[in-house]
Amino acid sequence: MIIAANDLKRKGISYISHLLEEFGDVFISVRGKKRYVVLKIEDYERLKEFELEHAIREAEKDLKEGKYIVETAEEHFKRLGI
Repeated sequence: MIIAANDLKRKGISYISHLLEEFGDVFISVRGKKRYVVLKIEDYERLKEFELEHAIREAEKDLKEGKYIVETAEEHFKRLGI
């Protein structure tokens, strides 16, 4: 469901709550373009969990394939140009 930012201003958070119950997520448009998405906190937390699980799988794969560097913190900062 897409709503205009002005609708959100006029109708408030109860309107968002109603739309979340009906559609699951709500896009907020500004000047006719989708700019924001509103999710139930449970859905947001599930997405963050998937993101973390993906990052862990990537790190495990890199470790298994030897795609890592062993260095001191000082060496790491120097390599990053810090």
